[in-house]
Amino acid sequence: MTGGLQPFLSDRVAALCAPTQAWSGDDGDMGAESIDGIYHGDTRFVRGLEVSYVDANGDAVRPEWVRATAPTAREVRFDALLRGVDDRWPDPKVRLERVRRVADGDVTETLTVHTHLDEPLSLRLSVTIVPDASLLQDVKAGTTSGVERTTDADATTVTVRAAEAAVTFHAEHAEITADDGVRLDWTLDIPARGRAEASWTTSMSDPSLVVRGVRSPVPWSLPAPGAGGDPRVDRWLRQALGDLGALRLTLPDQPDDVFYAAGAPWFFTLFGRDSLWAARLMLPVDASIAASTLRVLARLQGTTTTPATAEQPGKIMHELRSSTLAMPGEGIVLPPLYYGTVDATPLWVCLLADLARAGHSDDEIEELLPAMERALAWVTASAGDDGFLDYVDETGHGLSNQGWKDSGDSIQWRDGRLADGPIALSEVQGYAYEAALGGADLLDRFGRPGGDDLRAWAAALKRRFRERFWVETEEGRYPAIALDRDGRAVDTLTTNAGHLLGTGILEPDEEAAVSALLAGETVSSGFGLRTLSTDAAGYWPLSYHGGSVWTHDSAIVARGMALAGRHDDARSVVSGLLAAAEAFDYRLPELHAGDAASEVAAPAPYPAACRPQAWSAAAAVTAWDILRG
Repeated sequence: MTGGLQPFLSDRVAALCAPTQAWSGDDGDMGAESIDGIYHGDTRFVRGLEVSYVDANGDAVRPEWVRATAPTAREVRFDALLRGVDDRWPDPKVRLERVRRVADGDVTETLTVHTHLDEPLSLRLSVTIVPDASLLQDVKAGTTSGVERTTDADATTVTVRAAEAAVTFHAEHAEITADDGVRLDWTLDIPARGRAEASWTTSMSDPSLVVRGVRSPVPWSLPAPGAGGDPRVDRWLRQALGDLGALRLTLPDQPDDVFYAAGAPWFFTLFGRDSLWAARLMLPVDASIAASTLRVLARLQGTTTTPATAEQPGKIMHELRSSTLAMPGEGIVLPPLYYGTVDATPLWVCLLADLARAGHSDDEIEELLPAMERALAWVTASAGDDGFLDYVDETGHGLSNQGWKDSGDSIQWRDGRLADGPIALSEVQGYAYEAALGGADLLDRFGRPGGDDLRAWAAALKRRFRERFWVETEEGRYPAIALDRDGRAVDTLTTNAGHLLGTGILEPDEEAAVSALLAGETVSSGFGLRTLSTDAAGYWPLSYHGGSVWTHDSAIVARGMALAGRHDDARSVVSGLLAAAEAFDYRLPELHAGDAASEVAAPAPYPAACRPQAWSAAAAVTAWDILRG
């Protein structure tokens, strides 16, 4: 195993159909960067790929690539010129069209040579493939796995096996050779002013996978153009809905219940918080995936107290993998089913209440009420001695921060010091308040007891929150990001405060004050909202959670602003996101730099950001919904 750094992603081309994905350069070849390859589930099956041809001098040369386009999330087309077999005139007359299509467990490439020459052309075309069996977690750490492989070959097919996983390369009408790699060679006889094609397929299988792809069509349709009043919304929405369709997954035992994979490339699986927020932001376009996501998570709801996995009765899980997830260099080792999240459980209840308000089937809502009651029991019981939901990693190798800002340095004071846990996050109290009231209404609606007790608990939480979380600094008065282990309010201004908007835990005048601060220049970059105010000592525009802009975070805050009646602030945030969407060709990444629009023409990418990401894509629906409202 060789060491390295986490791969950059921002300049790579991805095609995906969860749980399968292909990453390459803009020429379609793979191997120049450590992320490159073809993946299925948590394994990379191909790490190197190159197309070449034999020129007029008999030399093997690479095509000259001129463009990459992605008509859908599942398909990429690469265009090239083959000047080594062209005539003497300046206009190029021989072109190569390379189309890569990704499906669940399969990647197919079709190579089509077009010629405008007056004479027939005989062309030798080759594809060289380097198989692999590296784990995704090792690729993320910049390492490769040394896994023993066996190879079988016949006239049209090569199969490479590593343990129980296998990858098969199949090509008709090709000469196939296999040793350390796989080579496919075709001789194409192309008529004058004609075309000829060659194709090959990679098929991957891994019986250890705990998620499966979705074969059914998406249940939504694209909203009518112009409804948002800005043509950029239509372009962003079209791209985002295509990406969300390709990010859908199911569990093997319940193939009809669909949820969103969190994002590519690292998070092609079920994440409680991410899948819930993505489904929640999608509600104005599609409610079906919200219902199925709730069912999937209810089936995995905690039943016992197990510190090693952070499971507790009623708790909603954080992350599902096929094996233990180790993050080399970070000291993090997570079990295959991990419950280390403090916010997924109240968010599950909030989504159920939203779904009921949207008019979803009473029968389906009622079926989930027992899971809701268990979730609310966890929420109320988990409020510690001070009455607030908090978290702490009990294992020493789990996530040290268990809200959505889960990096190790995300909870810090204005002077840059890190807060000590247990940590009680501000937005989690807002989620809990909203969940308690939403749950109480559902209990009343279906004639079940407990609604009044939940309302009383929520009212007490609201009083405690007002007494303990508000701080006053040079930037103004606002809710702190968290309480630390000593119950002190950690005094930085962050977007966490924006997640409180619309939950009901703030009074209208408090919502107005928070909204105005977040729309101000220390938090609003003009390309979305910074996770941390520029007035904080720890601010850095390329800090993962300390100054960068997260698309979904900005959308959640904008949604809360709209719910609080702060429509101008909400539209201002959406305007910034649209500027960022335009800069990223309407496929907004997980996060980008927090530099101000007044200083830069376009936001800098955060090079290791996932793209596409489910909740970043779903943010397009929120933007559309705010502008059309």
